[in-house]
Amino acid sequence: MNIIQLRRSRLLRLLTVLLLVACVLFFANRNPVANAVNSQNDHIKTNSLQAKKLSVFTPDKMGNFEPPVEAPRSGPGEGGKPHVLLPDQRNEASQSISEFGMNMVVSDEISLSRTISDTRTPECKHWSYPDDLPKASVVIVFHNEGWSTLLRTVQSVIDRSPPQFLEEVLLVDDFSEKAHLKRKLEDFIEKYNGKVRLIRNKEREGLIRTRTRGAEEARGEVVLFLDAHCEVGLNWLPPLLYPIYLDRTTMTVPLIDGIDHENFEYRPVYQGETNFRGIFEWGMLYKENEVPEREAQTRTYNSEPYKAPTHAGGLFAIDRAYFLEIGAYDPGLLVWGGENFELSFKIWQCGGKILWVPCSRVGHVYRGFMPYTFGKLAANKKGSLITINYKRVIEVWFDDKYKEFFYTREPTARFLDMGNITQQLEMKKRLNCKSFAWFMEEVAYDVLDKYPELPANLHWGELRNTAARQCLDTMGHQPPSLMGISHCHGFGNNQLFRLNKAGQLGVGERCVNADSQGVKLVVCRLGSVDGPWEYDETSKTLLHKVLKRCLAVHPQNNHLTLLPCDTANNYHRWEFREIQPK
Repeated sequence: MNIIQLRRSRLLRLLTVLLLVACVLFFANRNPVANAVNSQNDHIKTNSLQAKKLSVFTPDKMGNFEPPVEAPRSGPGEGGKPHVLLPDQRNEASQSISEFGMNMVVSDEISLSRTISDTRTPECKHWSYPDDLPKASVVIVFHNEGWSTLLRTVQSVIDRSPPQFLEEVLLVDDFSEKAHLKRKLEDFIEKYNGKVRLIRNKEREGLIRTRTRGAEEARGEVVLFLDAHCEVGLNWLPPLLYPIYLDRTTMTVPLIDGIDHENFEYRPVYQGETNFRGIFEWGMLYKENEVPEREAQTRTYNSEPYKAPTHAGGLFAIDRAYFLEIGAYDPGLLVWGGENFELSFKIWQCGGKILWVPCSRVGHVYRGFMPYTFGKLAANKKGSLITINYKRVIEVWFDDKYKEFFYTREPTARFLDMGNITQQLEMKKRLNCKSFAWFMEEVAYDVLDKYPELPANLHWGELRNTAARQCLDTMGHQPPSLMGISHCHGFGNNQLFRLNKAGQLGVGERCVNADSQGVKLVVCRLGSVDGPWEYDETSKTLLHKVLKRCLAVHPQNNHLTLLPCDTANNYHRWEFREIQPK
């Protein structure tokens, strides 16, 4: 080979390499803005992680932030024990439950600094965490909250948080009307010397928008949301902050214990060493499932955090700047409901993650009922506010295939006005978010095991008896309970039934079945999509295929029953009538 041929050969190889590099750069930069953001985020995560200290598990040594063992104390509710009132206090207690949804007479007799049981797994006592964790603003939104439940939430945070990691407790009043939440509250929090701040909405905004305002006003690097009737557990804060310290795009969620709304007993919801995580069913109701083996195998210790598709909504921690960067909560969501799913899907699909933290425990009072209304926030809205929120969430974050899962389960949602979602869709595109199919395959893969896709509906709406001219009704009862018939009243949850191709007759997440006692509302079999019913389009009869009898109204007492099928008898005939919101 002469010198000219050698140069040509080298030049050809150089041109080939340059062409390959150009191709790689072309395909890598088809979305240059998103790729630049992702590259920058990966660079930040890698560099910051290299500079971080790591937590250490020492089985023969207590963790560095473990508090001293609390000495036993006597008094109402101490140790998390139930507190029982005297007989002559029952009337006052009943009134307080009607007003607040919980027994404030019991709560008021319990110390704001009461001791509670340690519900953590024993491993948790042996973790040591870095001493340079970020500082948190604990944000507590309230509206017409009881006095002692609100202040016990604050006091437990002050008592059980390492002060170097607690920037502040920020109380955000969503336009309360109760007198004790006015000047009396302002005077009380002065004793905390600025560690507790109070801001107030000038009008009612609802939980979702008020939380966003709390994040905007917070001073801490991490914003940590609590409900206004909680008690935080021992050494609860460092375990929540640590994963965020490692990766700012991580949301952390404590395990939630229960506090009885009548006697204020503090008790764990989860027993033993089994861990659970948040999932959902296709009507967008929050559920929980045991941590699947696929996720469990990624951890060395049972006390380590683990990934979860979603969370209950009220209690979590997140980097404040990151929370605001991803739009906080969708401002189009109304009052409350669905915000936990909206934030969860957004975090996962747009590059973050959610970790449940077994070593952080927080007790929460589950009210007997919601003790207040939403006033003008709910005015002029057709249909359930929560269902409107759910529709908005699924229209932004679900793929078309999965949207139908929701509409099959909640047919009336198709007719509800969810507002404009243009900005949310633009944000989703700007953040280069992944598909919902990716989320289901990589994160929420255990959902379909418990809640399979529902077959298409054959009918839905009112189920009206031809002779009685009344409609099948759950009578407002919880399962298992006998069903009945009542005046057909249109758009209401008690009378809107769906019948799918597999014979499942249901309302919401409940199913209709029958036994020797009668026609019943029951809990649908977990993992099932079928049922025992068959509707004859010609005779308008509804056959129970197992019992070989038809749904009927007894002509003498107007009670719902099952009888041998008689296609000529109008008391055996039923018609579906589709209902839309007025």
